[in-house]
Amino acid sequence: MAEPLTVIDMHTGGEPLRVVTGGYPKLPKGTILEKRAYVRDRLDHLRKILIFEPRGHFDMYGAVLVEPNLPGADLAVLFMHNEGYSTMCGHAIMALGRYAVDYGVVPKVEPVTTVHIECPCGMVVASVEIRDGKSGGVSFESVPAFLYAGDQMIELPGFGKINFDVAYGGAFYALADCHQFGLEFGRDPARNFVDAATILTEAVKDAVSLDHPDHKDLAFLYGSILTDGADDWNEGPTKNVCIFADAQLDRSPTGSGVTARLAAMFAKGQIREGNARIFESIVGSRFAGFVASTTKAGDFDAITARVSGHAYYSGKAEFIVEDDDPLGQGFLVL
Repeated sequence: MAEPLTVIDMHTGGEPLRVVTGGYPKLPKGTILEKRAYVRDRLDHLRKILIFEPRGHFDMYGAVLVEPNLPGADLAVLFMHNEGYSTMCGHAIMALGRYAVDYGVVPKVEPVTTVHIECPCGMVVASVEIRDGKSGGVSFESVPAFLYAGDQMIELPGFGKINFDVAYGGAFYALADCHQFGLEFGRDPARNFVDAATILTEAVKDAVSLDHPDHKDLAFLYGSILTDGADDWNEGPTKNVCIFADAQLDRSPTGSGVTARLAAMFAKGQIREGNARIFESIVGSRFAGFVASTTKAGDFDAITARVSGHAYYSGKAEFIVEDDDPLGQGFLVL
């Protein structure tokens, strides 16, 4: 570290976001995926300083703002977590929408300010509600989302045959009804959901070969989402939990996960264009989502989803590493 790292901490639906505001090195010019690769290969020690203990924790999440490359982008972002760098993050987009408005990245316009955010998966458009000069709720429309593989079956040790889908919502997820694992929201501890989803993720990684029409760097399974099985649009609110990266538990309903679920529901005739659903997280926070339009992603029939929620500020900090601190570079207790 050449200088202290400064951050603003936020959360969306309980899921943290650490926005790096200073002290991070300037990156070489290039595409957002090239910047992601550069940071992964050369600056990963900074991710560990920011995300790991003693400054963060196992489930911390972060965002590094970088120079945009796409025309029309107001800002560009690299997402980071306990394992590395993701391609899309809806809860972070909602937080960054507020941040962009409140810190003058874009001019504030009432009643809605639009923020174009370049992500590794592509351009995501956030809409920030403005009332009496104050930012509020945020919605976003992400990149085309699609069902990649529906109604798949896999044999899992200890659980037997599990039915699942694989869908893309800016990242690829395996989707499965939690009842297949003998789990029930509100009854079973979060640890049981983490263990079941992690087993599913590792098995699906081996069983399903992924491909994305835009770029090979997008073709990886980010995690698994266990749901309450209430997939039909008229069933009221539906609950889910996303376990991503290295068994990291999302406290929010997961913006990219909601997008992926909507894509799978639409492809299977469980929701129609314009039908809104409420998606509830394991801590009770909620996002609203609906299918805004239909489109294509390569040869895949796809949708554009609109997802809405609220982000909040929780603090500011300046981080340093003393030369003689043996644990200052970050650690995790597993």
